[in-house]
Amino acid sequence: MNDTRRKFTRVAGALGLAAAFGSVPAFASDASEAAQVVQKSQATLHAFEQKKDMSEFRQMLGQAKGVLIFPKILKAGFVLGGSGGTGVLLVRDAQSGAWVGPAFYTMGSASFGLQAGASSAEMVMLVHSQKALESLFTSKLKLGGDASVAVWKSGMGASAALGADFVAFSMVKGAFAGLAVDGSVLDVRQSLNAAYYGREVTPADILVKRDVSNPGATSLQHALKAASR
Repeated sequence: MNDTRRKFTRVAGALGLAAAFGSVPAFASDASEAAQVVQKSQATLHAFEQKKDMSEFRQMLGQAKGVLIFPKILKAGFVLGGSGGTGVLLVRDAQSGAWVGPAFYTMGSASFGLQAGASSAEMVMLVHSQKALESLFTSKLKLGGDASVAVWKSGMGASAALGADFVAFSMVKGAFAGLAVDGSVLDVRQSLNAAYYGREVTPADILVKRDVSNPGATSLQHALKAASR
């Protein structure tokens, strides 16, 4: 091997090592963020189910095929390019009633119509149609375009929302907000899925094939099963 080839080999090896080790901090950061989103999602679920005027939420959760939990939706101006946040999707096993997941998703919009003085909201979206659930596995989904969504408001009966693909519940500072979600886009957050499960996986791998699991999700899964009885 001549000097030129030796130098090329050393440089290529060094670049490869730099790329490999350079990705470790980012992966660790994603894993930490994913674990925090799961933990905060359970806290959000608990806050919703503990509301005294949430009988409709508990009733509809018991009929849902899946649930998206976004523990923090930030107002435009707090995130670059618009309002949005990261959350989790879990699906119900039709036979056992157990909940499977989570897979990680983002929701983004130009604006959710947060009231003056509010910088963030919590949101839980119930998935009521198989079509909508399957759409989440394969591509971006636009609410109000690719799938219908009903925004739950105080006093609305459960029957008024069950015809929609999604039913959205939201709270700001512990009070129901009825945030507008039409036009919002749901998309897979692949980096968090990979970090949480230790390898590249799709939502279908997590929620349908069930090729991977993470013991850190057990508490959230059990909390959902208890809340949806």
